[in-house]
Amino acid sequence: MADRRLTPARPDLAAAHLKGKVEAARFVEGTVYNLVRGRCSRRAAPDSNATLETELLRGERFTVYEEKNGWGWGQAAFDGYVGYAHMTSLGDVVTPTHRVIGLATPLLTAPDVKSAAHDLLPLNAKLKVEKETGNFVRIDGGFVAARHLAPLGFAAPDWVAVAERFLGSPYLWGGRTHAGCDCSGLVQASLEAAGIAAPRDTDLMQAGLGTAIDGGDLKRGDLVFWEGHMGVMRDATTLLHANAFHMEVASEPLADAIARIAKVVGPVTAVKRL
Repeated sequence: MADRRLTPARPDLAAAHLKGKVEAARFVEGTVYNLVRGRCSRRAAPDSNATLETELLRGERFTVYEEKNGWGWGQAAFDGYVGYAHMTSLGDVVTPTHRVIGLATPLLTAPDVKSAAHDLLPLNAKLKVEKETGNFVRIDGGFVAARHLAPLGFAAPDWVAVAERFLGSPYLWGGRTHAGCDCSGLVQASLEAAGIAAPRDTDLMQAGLGTAIDGGDLKRGDLVFWEGHMGVMRDATTLLHANAFHMEVASEPLADAIARIAKVVGPVTAVKRL
């Protein structure tokens, strides 16, 4: 049975490429857009109060199969996630040249640190550089610091070091930026910064990554899974994870996390090595 999170199909509407594979009242080709804001909520329903399931970042593409009441129902090209995004965050398709490598960079109105900022572009946002201006570059809508960018193909050498930069970031269900992230969002964003593709959720998505190990000889970069939760090892004994107990990205002894989490969801379900 198709995973509804990754399948743009409803009883009344589905993507044209699914014709003959799913049942729907009608099939449409869809329109491809680019995210034009730093981050955009991808919600479970066309309502600002609906559950935040994940986020879309500037420069990512989103195919809209239905537009209604200011909301677009569609699928993200980055990780295949399906849901609703507000049309005000979507614009014309552009081909990015660079990516943000800082935790975030302000979008300024002028190439001057004292100029007004009207957006904050997070790690992994993708931008088309139009012109270099001293220590800044011009992109559509303003200027950003050149040192916060790298060519699109750049990959950080240590994805765990990227994750460690998120320490203290608030816990946010569905988030995947420094402004707020959940456990799988933290891992997905950090892996992406290192050029490693990863799905969005813990379950059979991220739990399918890597090779299973027995957990008796852990090392930096190993992934530890529970039912509905995950974290990454900083070393043989220390876990880094975005969690609702601390309500932030926290670092703690793995033994402490295992003892506490066992009381809520049970024991560790898997340990994976990438």
